[in-house]
Amino acid sequence: MCIAGGGPAGVMLGLLLARAGVEVTVLEKHEDFFRDFRGDTVHPSTLNILDALGVREKFDAIPHKPLPRLDVVANGVRVHAIDFTTLPPPNRMLTLMPQWDLLDLLAATGKQHPTFDLRMGAEAVDVTRAAGGRVNGVRVRTRDGGEDVISADLVVAADGRHSTVRDVLGFTPRAQGVPCDVLWFRLPYPDTELPDTLAWISEEGMVITIPRPDYLQCGMIIPKGSFDEMREQGLAAFRQRLTRAVPPLRTVVDHLGSLAEVSLLSVQIDRLERWWSPGVLLIGDAAHAMSPAFGVGVNYAIQDAVAAARVLVPALKSGDAAEIDAACVAVQRRRELPTILMQRIQRGVHRTIATGRGVRLLDNPPTRLQRIVMRIAIPIARPLMARLVGYGFRPERL
Repeated sequence: MCIAGGGPAGVMLGLLLARAGVEVTVLEKHEDFFRDFRGDTVHPSTLNILDALGVREKFDAIPHKPLPRLDVVANGVRVHAIDFTTLPPPNRMLTLMPQWDLLDLLAATGKQHPTFDLRMGAEAVDVTRAAGGRVNGVRVRTRDGGEDVISADLVVAADGRHSTVRDVLGFTPRAQGVPCDVLWFRLPYPDTELPDTLAWISEEGMVITIPRPDYLQCGMIIPKGSFDEMREQGLAAFRQRLTRAVPPLRTVVDHLGSLAEVSLLSVQIDRLERWWSPGVLLIGDAAHAMSPAFGVGVNYAIQDAVAAARVLVPALKSGDAAEIDAACVAVQRRRELPTILMQRIQRGVHRTIATGRGVRLLDNPPTRLQRIVMRIAIPIARPLMARLVGYGFRPERL
């Protein structure tokens, strides 16, 4: 068994398979997991899985930021939008942890099993095929520039939204239009206390402020393809736009020294119609790229891995090709509908709120009708949103 890609889907699947006694090789093209501006939200459903794996004590020892509630500031009015304390115990919070720390933990746990082989600096560049055309392994570019071939009863492509394995198979995901991109950057906390706030939404635009332990990870939503125009306007204009959208950042915005410190994330939502081919299964972003909306990308990748491990283990142990392919079909059948439903919600968010352009959700102060709606609707919506964001659709368990 070989997994291309050492992200959350790939490392989690490798760990679970090795835990069940399956020999598995995980390939990660980089020398380490350190990549900035990767998803760092660890949802309650993922925390439940970490509990079941017996690694929660080690997880809690890593610096992270638990968020029992998520606020949104709409036109200067703070709204307590999501309350994870309404979820069943024990995990009644969303936690923010840099993805590289989570991957290091999962990799270290996997290495405790003799059948787990994680190869860093090893990139899957092609697949190999048997005489009948069935995929039976991968060609690997090693860290020294050489080439290796790994034979496998099944190859799993977990190598992200720009999947090499997907490309060599000739699979093309169906894109679903998204009108915006995200500019990622970091700022220190202001001197005055800033309540944990997920997003600031106003006619100036939408800015995400993710509270990491030592700094704010910020994301400005912009119309798709408009970053070049913003760069032409210069750093001063960017700072002004940011402080108009998030006034408390006025005292720290000068810490952003140049637009070179701002990274562009091209937002996309897409999905393969078929997640498998004889000898190959695609999961995570390789099968379905998620928008950053609600930060569910990591969660859904891990859910794919848990579902895949459950059905693949008996098939892989049997060694029967037809049984392995049937298990791949079962993975898509189980995970496709939850993915479709979440992507529909994400597209709705991008049509109404996260468009990259300004939007006026509330008056400041709110009108009498808006206050009535907020008193009635928000208390009803809080637990529903906590369930949706915290678990998604069809959460998986070990």
